[in-house]
Amino acid sequence: MSTTPEHSEARLLVPSQIFIALVVAAVASLGTPLITSVATTFHVSLDNAQWTLTITLLSGAVATPVLGRLGAGPHRRATILATLAVVVAGSALTVLPLPFAGLLAGRAAQGVGLGLTALMMGVARDHLPEGRSAATIALISVVSIIGAGVGYPLAGLLTEFGGVRAAYGLGLFVTAIALLAAWRAMPAAPDGRSAHVDVAGALLLAGGLSLVLFLASQRSLWSHHLEVAVVLAIVAVLLLCGWIASELRSRTPLVDVRAVRHPAVAGANIAMFVGGSGMYLLLTLITRYAQTPHSAGYGFGLTTFVAGLVLVPFSVMGFVAGKLTPTFRRRIDASFLVAGSAVVVGGGFVLFAALRSNLAELFAAIGVLGFGVGGFAAAMPGVILAVTPASETSSAMSFNYVVRSVGYSLGSAIGGLILAAGTDTGHLFPNDSAYTTAALIGIAAMAFTTMTSLALARRRSPETSPTGAPSQDRSSR
Repeated sequence: MSTTPEHSEARLLVPSQIFIALVVAAVASLGTPLITSVATTFHVSLDNAQWTLTITLLSGAVATPVLGRLGAGPHRRATILATLAVVVAGSALTVLPLPFAGLLAGRAAQGVGLGLTALMMGVARDHLPEGRSAATIALISVVSIIGAGVGYPLAGLLTEFGGVRAAYGLGLFVTAIALLAAWRAMPAAPDGRSAHVDVAGALLLAGGLSLVLFLASQRSLWSHHLEVAVVLAIVAVLLLCGWIASELRSRTPLVDVRAVRHPAVAGANIAMFVGGSGMYLLLTLITRYAQTPHSAGYGFGLTTFVAGLVLVPFSVMGFVAGKLTPTFRRRIDASFLVAGSAVVVGGGFVLFAALRSNLAELFAAIGVLGFGVGGFAAAMPGVILAVTPASETSSAMSFNYVVRSVGYSLGSAIGGLILAAGTDTGHLFPNDSAYTTAALIGIAAMAFTTMTSLALARRRSPETSPTGAPSQDRSSR
């Protein structure tokens, strides 16, 4: 049963939730457009500079399930404020004239904020009327993805005029505002909640996820030290298997693994993993293609700022899809919307594979991608939350976002591997055909996502009531 915050808080609640989700996504994405500038400013290699993005994804993936469990308990408001305080402190580290290690520490602290998205969904489900909460949750999911399109061009512009510290200074400014908004608007959790963090499970999950994301981001490790990569992959699998065993035995699991096995939740997570890989693959391909100089025989040689502007259609169309999806959701099952969105993303791959000779075609492909991603993100929570008790909203969605993070990292790694394989010896840039090959693989990934979502739609659970609430709370089992 939802509770209503005080009137002054209620007016600010939804805007604050949307703003916080947008800020943590945009700040986390700052690592991508600044990698070259970081390498130049700190006199490190591009591989080392890549860690300003990798470490953010790592800390976010590790923190998300822990914050999701804390967010299910009575101290959710304190958890939100403390997490944002960590993000603000990390943002300050990225601005101060510290060595490269200090920048990495700051980026790791910023990544912790990625776990707040699921908490914002839990707040919406607890404190807003059912119809409004569904639309708000969908929009929170969308802005957590399209935030990259907001952060890229601003970061590029500030870097060109003020250097890399100025770009990170933007992150400090907006995260401080987000902390103020949360302090003013976030209500306390409903009475009767309890949450205990499974420390052993958290450590096992952290170790397994860290290795998975590390292996996905370090392409050179697979090409030059295959034996080491294989050993680390085996260790990652063992750690994750140990985590599953620990969660099944625990009375207070970090993630309800039994609930994850529900056909709706399992299917949604599979779709998110494969679909997320495909979505981030296309995003990687388009941004890299746009910045490739003309001397390579293709590409547009765009600066960081102008290349960031290419992502504006991604954000705009994603937002449009996010606003339209709740309306369609009243008439169409969420699983069908996920499937349809995967088809749209596949259409973006087709456009990129066939038409990329001018910027207008690139804008069209990124716009189609944005619309598909927006619809996918907005519909996904409906699939999972239809069979999830309100008290487990943050925990259930946090696991889905961990799956998404791993999928994104895999998509980026796949793109890099394909382009590296398509680069002739002695050449700096890959052949144009390598982009086509990567696009075809992306089309296959989105076809698999579509079929998974359609299979999920055909297996409508009898546990799901017409209102979208679970007919039986799992705590009664």
